[in-house]
Amino acid sequence: MTAASELSAEDRKLVTLARATRARTGAAEGAAVRDGDGRTYAAATVDLPSLKVSAVGVCIAMAVASGSRALEAVVVLTEAEGLPDADRAALADFAGGGVVVHVGDPRGALRATSRT
Repeated sequence: MTAASELSAEDRKLVTLARATRARTGAAEGAAVRDGDGRTYAAATVDLPSLKVSAVGVCIAMAVASGSRALEAVVVLTEAEGLPDADRAALADFAGGGVVVHVGDPRGALRATSRT
């Protein structure tokens, strides 16, 4: 387990954004990403009858729609144990390899850090 205090200031900001977004919406997941230009995007899971998108998926869509071409880091806070394969595939499609991915519980305690 990685403590948030061991992260860079930029990655701690992502944890804070993901946690606040999830708490504000009451969603299953909260996520935040930082793109190659240092811009951040935070989102929660979308779970409507006609539309279901993970929090990471919404963040990626926001980054793409804003003209971003790369991601540096991702934080997802969830009850799930790890990043779903669909989110990993979306990250690989958009950002390629080398993106730092932090997965934590809804309170913001990180459980795993990996790279895509």
